[in-house]
Amino acid sequence: MAQPNVTDPLRGEVERCSRCLGRLRAELARVVVGQERFVEQVLIGLLASGHVLVEGVPGLAKTLLLRTLASAAQLEFRRIEFTPDLTLEDLIGCSGLGPSAGQDELAAPTGPLSAHVILADQIDRGPPKTQAAFLDAIHQGEVVAGGARMPLAKPLFVVATRNPADQEGTYRVGQSALDRFLMHLRMEYPRGEDEWEIARRGIAAVGGRVEPLTDGEEILRFQQLLGRLPISDPVLRYAWTLVRATRPQSAEAPEMVDRWFAWGAGPRAVVALAACAKARAILCGRWAAKIADVEAMAPAVLRHRVAPNEIAQADALSADKLIHMLMEAIRREHHEDYGLP
Repeated sequence: MAQPNVTDPLRGEVERCSRCLGRLRAELARVVVGQERFVEQVLIGLLASGHVLVEGVPGLAKTLLLRTLASAAQLEFRRIEFTPDLTLEDLIGCSGLGPSAGQDELAAPTGPLSAHVILADQIDRGPPKTQAAFLDAIHQGEVVAGGARMPLAKPLFVVATRNPADQEGTYRVGQSALDRFLMHLRMEYPRGEDEWEIARRGIAAVGGRVEPLTDGEEILRFQQLLGRLPISDPVLRYAWTLVRATRPQSAEAPEMVDRWFAWGAGPRAVVALAACAKARAILCGRWAAKIADVEAMAPAVLRHRVAPNEIAQADALSADKLIHMLMEAIRREHHEDYGLP
């Protein structure tokens, strides 16, 4: 497969970025036991300048992981507990309301939206109006209130958690809101040996200082680097083909999509898949994304952008299962086009 043309200086920048991400991953692994795949995907989200949605039971070290990441990158971390009475003013902070000294911009915020790394916990417990304002703010990189605007910190990385859809006391997060998240991640229970190590550390009160490994300016440069890094046409076309195949009743959709999908992913998914594939390649020490990178990231990028219909639900087919079935169908149909085994 033809590879994109990458200059030597650009390759050097990619190598520096890869080494830095490797050190971050090692530091996170030192503090957070297990969860290697989740850590990898969080770093991919950070590099790809996207925000991620997470599902997982409490107590799996999400807060510890993000606080450690922020400390290693010398960034401010804040946690937001979404509740039914949470307002936009709570997120901004009281001193952030009202234009400053004849300017259109708001005064410096004191609320949690002033941070670089934010854990938005149980976002579906916040009222729809606050949810919408928060998601719009992190997507646009600024808050608009009272006719004035307040730019948010850069870099900005948000990890939002939500509860199971049938849990009481929650508000539905709409499909258009979900599409604003780069990825939807699943955080699983730790393996047995990892949980033993967690218990051992808890008893022994093992801890340690987090080493500063990078800073906000360098992370911004790495994010800009990702945008400059080319992706080959075959890899991009594979991502494009996969996304278009998720749409029921379209010419590109396999029969299984018409049978089991309620709806498919929009154009934003192609951009997200390409960005995540490039970020994964860099994290793996490569400067060129492969089709394998697209396939590895497809579940995280697509699981909140597609939906099983009632027939699929009756057949116990989850979004993840359908995505894997779709990739198998695409491989069978296009393996010669992409040189797939």
